[in-house]
Amino acid sequence: MGLWDSFWEFFWFLFSIYIFIAFLAILFWIVGDLFRDKGLSGWLKALWIVALFAFPLLASLVYLIARGRGMAARSMRDEATRQVEQADYIRSVAGPSASDEIAKAHSLLDAGTITAEEYASIKEKALAT
Repeated sequence: MGLWDSFWEFFWFLFSIYIFIAFLAILFWIVGDLFRDKGLSGWLKALWIVALFAFPLLASLVYLIARGRGMAARSMRDEATRQVEQADYIRSVAGPSASDEIAKAHSLLDAGTITAEEYASIKEKALAT
């Protein structure tokens, strides 16, 4: 006899593995949320961690019921912050736009700092990029 005598034994084995991996993902998600939550004291975080190790299924269900809405709010807030920081970074490395360069060159032309030929050259370079 082999390790699995029928298709259904193999199916239930795979299903059990899937459930176990999903449970581990939920545990890691909860632990990550615990450490991300700045409003929760260190002692309460430690208590939740001990409860998750002592009674993993019960503690994770209680956590999801009691703090699930806060998890979603913290996740959305962190994602919004991450998007703003990413947009700021992209703007900082992208440099000025063509219209900004042309406007700056035009103000220099009006002030007499550059000549019309230099302005045309700057404008041409800005429009080429």
